[in-house]
Amino acid sequence: MGISFDRALGIHAQALEVRVSRAEVLANNLANADTPGYKARDIDFQAMLGQQMDGQLEMATTNGKHLPVGGLASEDSLKYRVPTQPSLDGNTVDTQMETAEFTKNVMDYQASFQFLNSKFKGLSAAIRGE
Repeated sequence: MGISFDRALGIHAQALEVRVSRAEVLANNLANADTPGYKARDIDFQAMLGQQMDGQLEMATTNGKHLPVGGLASEDSLKYRVPTQPSLDGNTVDTQMETAEFTKNVMDYQASFQFLNSKFKGLSAAIRGE
């Protein structure tokens, strides 16, 4: 009887991948906080995680020369953030809100990572017979 890592680890492995993609998007927003006309983007975490769990995020290439997709966040999965107070130059990045969202995303990432770490420790202990 083999171990099914998908069943043993649950949703946390996929959650880590989505959290990394979201961190990239939020960091991009913060990096462009002073860029005129830049529109802040974000990922709908629950929708994207649901798609990944259903296997809908696998990308197919139509040509062998195509480059593989680098992250999970495609243009279709990114949503524009509704600004609370857009600047006069058209930039919609609110650095305080982006920093708060980035920090929350990091804490959620760490929680999932620690949960996975404890799962692997438990599996190792079970394999060793402890």
